[in-house]
Amino acid sequence: MKIAKEWKEYKILDMAEGQKLEKWGEVILSRPDPQIIWKEKSCPKKWKDINATYHRSKTGGGSWEFKKKMPKQWQIKYKNLTFNIKPMGFKHTGLFPEQAVNWDWMIEKIKNSKKDVKVLNLFAYTGGATVACLYAGASVCHVDSSKGMTTWAKENVISSGLQDRPVRFIVDDVVKFVNREIRRGNKYDAIIMDPPSYGRGAKGEVWQFEDNIYDLVNLCTNVLSDKPIFFLINSYTTGISNKVLADILNLTVNKKYKGKIESGEIGLPMEDSSLVLPCGIYGRWEN
Repeated sequence: MKIAKEWKEYKILDMAEGQKLEKWGEVILSRPDPQIIWKEKSCPKKWKDINATYHRSKTGGGSWEFKKKMPKQWQIKYKNLTFNIKPMGFKHTGLFPEQAVNWDWMIEKIKNSKKDVKVLNLFAYTGGATVACLYAGASVCHVDSSKGMTTWAKENVISSGLQDRPVRFIVDDVVKFVNREIRRGNKYDAIIMDPPSYGRGAKGEVWQFEDNIYDLVNLCTNVLSDKPIFFLINSYTTGISNKVLADILNLTVNKKYKGKIESGEIGLPMEDSSLVLPCGIYGRWEN
């Protein structure tokens, strides 16, 4: 497992009873996580000082309970990157801090490349990977079907002082966009994708991870440059093994471009503890 342990402004303070107690800058949130199935709190006193708790509803969804005053939006830094944080629907804050391990990897790959790198970031959300790649010196095409998330990504780019770097923001269904890029003959040196388990495109197109991921990865091989540097798949889909992502990359990208494939889990450490929270899986191809 790759553990995101280089954060200074984000911490997991404790985990118990299906909730993780997190510190985002100066704001402390309690949010649900299905992996936390134990009941014992390691630091019971820390749970007394919470800004907001997200409560899941038995009928689906849930809501925030605000316990003490806190900003509607604030910023946290990861190394030289700055992100805007705010509590939103379905427990999210606009950032997945465990992805820092992938940001570090991308930055290193781009900086070590001896050429101008063009990156395609699909299902790009609020642009964590977009910010990282721009910082590393790449140009980025950021694609997401949500106009609101794309606006948030633009704010993150500005907050990180990267607004003058070459970036395109596209609000569209990713499959339709990639097909258009194939017709245009556009090519990319690196592709990142973080597809949801289930979702809908800009015009209601249905996405189902198990049904569509192989076809999308295979499609994306048609927009890779002659000498690509990496292809990264992230997933939070329950029941999918990281080995499945490795196998998909082996059957698609690695058929065209012989390289190295790696897959595994990503996680977050708990402060002052040996406990680690598993947060998702990744599959990486690199040249």
